[in-house]
Amino acid sequence: MGKVPPVKGYRLTAHARFEMERRGIEEAEVATVLSTPEQAEVVRPGRVVYQSRFERGEPLRMYLLRVFVDVDREPAEVVTAYWSSKVEKYWRSEG
Repeated sequence: MGKVPPVKGYRLTAHARFEMERRGIEEAEVATVLSTPEQAEVVRPGRVVYQSRFERGEPLRMYLLRVFVDVDREPAEVVTAYWSSKVEKYWRSEG
């Protein structure tokens, strides 16, 4: 995944708030991914997906929190976010 700067200022769209609540995603978790993403990829002009790994659940399992952001506006807008257990599918090895 290419080098994309972290997101400092953003707003959550109504859709993002709804989906975060439905999916059990805390705003602090989204803020962490946006300020210090492990990976980021441009999915189309103006939209970037930021992602980081988290251990969660009982027993602990590795998940990705993927956050889709429209970065072509000020402030940037979080469009949606979701947890994925398919780390291998979305994780890109560097190099």
